[in-house]
Amino acid sequence: MAGQLIAIPLSEFQEAATKWRKELLYQPIIGCHDTLQHMTPRPGIRYKENVGTISGTAQFAPYKPSRSSDFNLNVEYRTLETFMGSVHCKFEPNSAASTILGYMAATKGDGQMRAPTALHVLTLIAKGLSEKLNDAIWNGERNANGDTTHDLFDGFDTITQMEIDDDNISVANKNYMKLTEEITTANALDVAKEILYSLDPRLRSQDLIMYCSQDFADKYNEAMLLTHGGINYYNSFYQNTVEGSNGKLHIVPLFNKADSKFIHVTPKSNMLVGFDQMSDIESVMVKEYEPFILSYIATMFFGVQFESIDFRKLKVIELADAA
Repeated sequence: MAGQLIAIPLSEFQEAATKWRKELLYQPIIGCHDTLQHMTPRPGIRYKENVGTISGTAQFAPYKPSRSSDFNLNVEYRTLETFMGSVHCKFEPNSAASTILGYMAATKGDGQMRAPTALHVLTLIAKGLSEKLNDAIWNGERNANGDTTHDLFDGFDTITQMEIDDDNISVANKNYMKLTEEITTANALDVAKEILYSLDPRLRSQDLIMYCSQDFADKYNEAMLLTHGGINYYNSFYQNTVEGSNGKLHIVPLFNKADSKFIHVTPKSNMLVGFDQMSDIESVMVKEYEPFILSYIATMFFGVQFESIDFRKLKVIELADAA
């Protein structure tokens, strides 16, 4: 098939973009599955929505007909903001179709090959947009004048640093701690337990995720092997939970946490990922850019936020400064 033209007319691309609009808009979200499976999606959000937790001071006491008390309702709001992003990328349809055809041949065999369609090509482009989106979930920094996905929204690490700077995440608020030494194979187990024991009992009682780098997970696994290799209950090199957490503190290493200076401990429900997918504001279209070159044009909303930074819902651990 090398060098053979796979002619897909512009009209088929335009029809596929219209017919499969929702599916194409969802492809970048699907492409972030390795990260988003550990978070909580919030579809249908365009621009801003208030999220948060509600608590109060009322309580039961022994029955007395004359007793009354004021109920102080405490609502802690946070704003989950999604930002409209756009993409305008040029593609050569024959090259894209040839790439897909090669993939089909490699995975399905020549007998099962079929000509790639306009939808195949557009899906390939849409899914490719997820790589940079996934990269920015932690370290994105909103810059309205920027030209990359990193500029589209503030990631969780960026939001964390803002809250630290504003003293909302702090030792005094019991939702922050800073390590005093670099994590190594020799001390990774001790560090993990220090984090576990520092959690508020109400936080520790929940099913939690420790969002960390692969480097930390590797060092924890090595530390467990060195110290627990001869113990009967140690039966696997890969440890998915922190020892002593009753299986509730799950170690989840993420590739996009590789250069992060934070470890986050919180329930999955506290990590909100907002997008739209439900309105007609988001769009996908294909236009002719120049002869033999087409343009893929799309808009979509995306943003992240903690539902709460209360110490009963979140603990941020900052790594030690580099020596």
